[in-house]
Amino acid sequence: MATRAPFLKARYSGYHHRQVPREDAELTHVGPGSPCGEYMRRFWQPICYSDELKDLPVALKILGEELVVFRDGSGAVGLLERHCPHRGTSLEFGLVGAKGIRCCYHGWLFDVDGTILETPGEPATSTLKDRLCHGAYPVHETHGMVFAYMGPPDRMPAFPTYDTFDRPGYRMIPGQKYFYPCNWLQILENTMDAVHTAFLHTIVSGAVFTDEFGVLPELEFAETPVGIIYIATRRVGDNIWARMVENVLPNLQQVAPIWENGQQAHPFSGPMMSRWIVPLDDTNTMLIEFRHISETEGVVTPDWWADRGIMLPGQLGADSYEESQRRPGDFEAQVSQRPVAVHGLEHLGTTDRGITMFRNQVRKGIRAVKEGSDPVGLFRDSSVIPTYCNDTVVRVPPAKTPELDKKLLRETGRRLAQGYIEAPPLMAAAE
Repeated sequence: MATRAPFLKARYSGYHHRQVPREDAELTHVGPGSPCGEYMRRFWQPICYSDELKDLPVALKILGEELVVFRDGSGAVGLLERHCPHRGTSLEFGLVGAKGIRCCYHGWLFDVDGTILETPGEPATSTLKDRLCHGAYPVHETHGMVFAYMGPPDRMPAFPTYDTFDRPGYRMIPGQKYFYPCNWLQILENTMDAVHTAFLHTIVSGAVFTDEFGVLPELEFAETPVGIIYIATRRVGDNIWARMVENVLPNLQQVAPIWENGQQAHPFSGPMMSRWIVPLDDTNTMLIEFRHISETEGVVTPDWWADRGIMLPGQLGADSYEESQRRPGDFEAQVSQRPVAVHGLEHLGTTDRGITMFRNQVRKGIRAVKEGSDPVGLFRDSSVIPTYCNDTVVRVPPAKTPELDKKLLRETGRRLAQGYIEAPPLMAAAE
């Protein structure tokens, strides 16, 4: 656990607050052998989009490991250690062929599973290629995205199929991929911070979403069988709008539609986006997403959401430093917490309960792996996995007093969430 800085109780006390505690390494460090790194490696991680794999290999870093990904002439995708085992040349300069990838330096040829197919220059009688393999990881390709399993080969789980992957009335498309120069955790735990949606995205930077987001919600949090949701309820006339956004362990977030305004009553809606927060190393992170596009009459998805060239506002740094100060977004808020946020300097309040709960879930998962157990969120079979992100709008007239209405909002949100956890709507819709 991270140490904490002094709790200041007097004015002008900066002198007593100069020492910055160490980051919580158990939760934030992701390299090989680190507790969180080994935890992350038990799950399938997205690494790139399918359409990135053309005639040239792609160099990347995932969980602190330098790798190269490619698609050979047979259509097979390979994910290999980046440096050739012969003399260390990077395979990002390799030649992708009909089968495998060939090092540009001496021509060694590697299959997608790490088998060494050829070692030109070696004697015809050489058995080197038969006695040596190159480091490789299994991959799985679906819906235009490539995933990798980087954990122990004998502990590889089934590829997870969430109920949002095959959702009646929707199609799923690849979205944007972008990068933040900071630790993965401070990006993902932002999902459990519903207050920032009202303040940062509406009050500070103007109505980035709909005007109704500007109302600070009543907040509840609930653990699910796969992670955690926040339950943010708002009063919109005679309606109660319950917004539930979720983290699916270990690093998938599902976000409810940002074009919701709570004006029209409707049942469980599901997410607009499934986005993974993938650690590249301790201080760099990739965000990569699926977008959910409605094809159901009467359920409108804005046209711009189906355009991969357009992304959510506030996700990238502004064009100038002044503009980033005047209209900060998620990028500025999260990256400026330091390359790795220091929990020992935080003073968390009531509305941060979801962040505390999520950190505890991750810590439990890390310790389960250390003890040789499967963490929550990992599934050994190939059954469909229920999820819980949604907007729901129900007609419930206001209570007699503001205090009673706040209680009514929270009770309504809790009731809806509990019903969804007991009987996941997307699972029922698919049956």
